[in-house]
Amino acid sequence: MGVVAELLLVRHGQSLANVAFPAADKDGLLEAEVSGRDAEVPLTEYGEQQAAALGEWIGDRPENERPQVVITSPYLRARETWRIAAEKSGVELPEPTTDDRLVDRLLGDLEMLTRAAVAQRFPDEAQRRSDAGEYRYAPPGGESFADIEVRLGSFLDDLHRDHAGQRVIVVAHDAVVLMMRAVIEQLSWEKVLEAERAAGSVRNASLSRFVEVDGRLELAYYNQVDHLPPA
Repeated sequence: MGVVAELLLVRHGQSLANVAFPAADKDGLLEAEVSGRDAEVPLTEYGEQQAAALGEWIGDRPENERPQVVITSPYLRARETWRIAAEKSGVELPEPTTDDRLVDRLLGDLEMLTRAAVAQRFPDEAQRRSDAGEYRYAPPGGESFADIEVRLGSFLDDLHRDHAGQRVIVVAHDAVVLMMRAVIEQLSWEKVLEAERAAGSVRNASLSRFVEVDGRLELAYYNQVDHLPPA
């Protein structure tokens, strides 16, 4: 089976939750200044600027380097990142599709809860998490990083089958970008953590690019943000 010619992974632009939850956790608050479902969290104004910068970067690429296939997470922040980017690019780009296997990590009963709220409502979770280990720990009703790896493996199998030889861009989430490395490079959890320590957490609107070499994907760069405006 062939593989895609290029896979460009993009994390969505800064979302309201990306700002509200760190602020709430810093102050030990039970609630963050964002509500509703995780899937419907919007971009901030700066997140929209990041998406626009992504579009300008895509528009500046030669036609033979632009994506031929666009797939996004169904979450609003990912879809909006691509919508804004495509509009700002000034060039004709493919219509995006969504794939449920590209959603952010499912946190189940812990979704949209601050650290203080989790500690108050689910006092046993810290011990469960410690006992299971970060890779295998799944929140109540949620999923582990191991689960994410499985669904992304399925996604990549279908991607290579359906789009072999094509340039693909995926707009999704930090957990997706990180665990794509585990699947593509066949990294152990320890190696995944090493990669994260080396490059830092996956940044909003960052670019991580894989290219086909001798029938397999190889990492060209990871977590790159040179195209983005200053915060």
